[in-house]
Amino acid sequence: MYTNLKFYIDGSWTNPTGETVIDVINPADASVAGRVSIGTAANVDKAVTAARKAFTTYSSTSVEERLALLDRIIAAYQQRTGDLALAISEEMGAPTWLAEQIQVPIGLAHFQIARAALEKFDFGHSQGNNEIVREPIGVVAMISPWNWPMNQVTCKVAPALATGCTMVLKPSEISPFSATILAEILDEAKVPAGVFNLVHGDGKSVGNALTSHPDVDMVSFTGSTAAGIQVAKNAAETVKRVQQELGGKSPNIILRSADIGAAVGGGVAQIMLNSGQSCNAPSRMLVPAERMAEAIAIARAAAEEWTVGRPESNAKMGPVASEAQWNKIQRLIQAGIDEGAKLVTGGPGRPDGLENGFYVRPTIFADVTNDMTIAREEIFGPVLTMIGYDDEEEAISIANDTIYGLAAYVQGEPAEAQAVAQKLRAGQVLLNNVQLDLAAPFGGYKQSGNGREWGAEAFGDFLETKAIVGFRKPPAAQDPA
Repeated sequence: MYTNLKFYIDGSWTNPTGETVIDVINPADASVAGRVSIGTAANVDKAVTAARKAFTTYSSTSVEERLALLDRIIAAYQQRTGDLALAISEEMGAPTWLAEQIQVPIGLAHFQIARAALEKFDFGHSQGNNEIVREPIGVVAMISPWNWPMNQVTCKVAPALATGCTMVLKPSEISPFSATILAEILDEAKVPAGVFNLVHGDGKSVGNALTSHPDVDMVSFTGSTAAGIQVAKNAAETVKRVQQELGGKSPNIILRSADIGAAVGGGVAQIMLNSGQSCNAPSRMLVPAERMAEAIAIARAAAEEWTVGRPESNAKMGPVASEAQWNKIQRLIQAGIDEGAKLVTGGPGRPDGLENGFYVRPTIFADVTNDMTIAREEIFGPVLTMIGYDDEEEAISIANDTIYGLAAYVQGEPAEAQAVAQKLRAGQVLLNNVQLDLAAPFGGYKQSGNGREWGAEAFGDFLETKAIVGFRKPPAAQDPA
């Protein structure tokens, strides 16, 4: 049982000003996994004040000092990987293997990648008689979701620390335990007081106060497009920079030149991973019409290999994170049936033998058209839609026919796949089931957001550019010899 009733503000654990405490539900069996306090605007103000004060000194630290800090964080993180994995399994239902092998290591990787990028990053250069300087933007409000708890937090915290910013984090109230452990890690690593602050809460109590606070210079938000719109409205009053990673409905184009077995099987695996709860999941599979029957058979067999069970079992897939998410997925599965899509496997309800908890049957629809609800809305669950196409031009048109543009996937002969990738309106295009590269920029076109996370590219959003006009460098020192 986890009890997260304090917030980490100005280098110490402090009691909240409010009295609201909520239960955190373990999605594996709907039991209470712990409790967390819900913050108030007063808690937010205290945290932002601490971050503003700390910015004065932390923003002027040297690259060497920040590299040493990241080294301490990496070492402290490595000591807590077991605790993080257990917390992630209990708060959002990740299978033990997934928490240990992917969820937790991704968080560590973001710190390591930020450190490597910091060693080589150019914070200033001369341009004629001008000096172009890149300086930390200031206090950053961070709001992260529950689906990849450490990934979504550390890909914000790591570049902010590397560039000299201070911050206030509001993690999802659905997955607060791992964020609390991260605060303990940062405290152990001796992050200066006020540089990192943690306030638990929901969007109404803490999110709105953070995103509208006049002393916050930037908001980094990951979540739904609808919530992102509200964040942008809140931030607009004080003209803050807003970095957003929002929804997705990513296409996966299987070209005629592809190895259809590997392409379809790999696409099914990617949509089922993490119970489909990934914003960049390849949820729309585009298949040559004449090969649809073959693709359906491959997809059905691949999906039925994705066993569902409790996180501590050997199952490939655990529950989805909450009852609300389970209900949304069930509504959309039913919409697919009602609108005439062919149910290949899976469907409504829980898998056999899993009556308790928020488990979803791995589901595949075929004969889907791109105007159907299941092809338009982000389901955020283990549900794949298969859409036929006649030629490459039509495949590209269908792929781009969405309000989203976070990611896209292409399978086929390398030169052909690369040519198609150039025509897709998405922030990241992955070819031939390539492994994700956490140093590659990640972010979306259209209503999938703005700005970029991951790697050196992420630094830019946390920096302001200053031009010092008429700057004259001091003459080089003369060699006394």
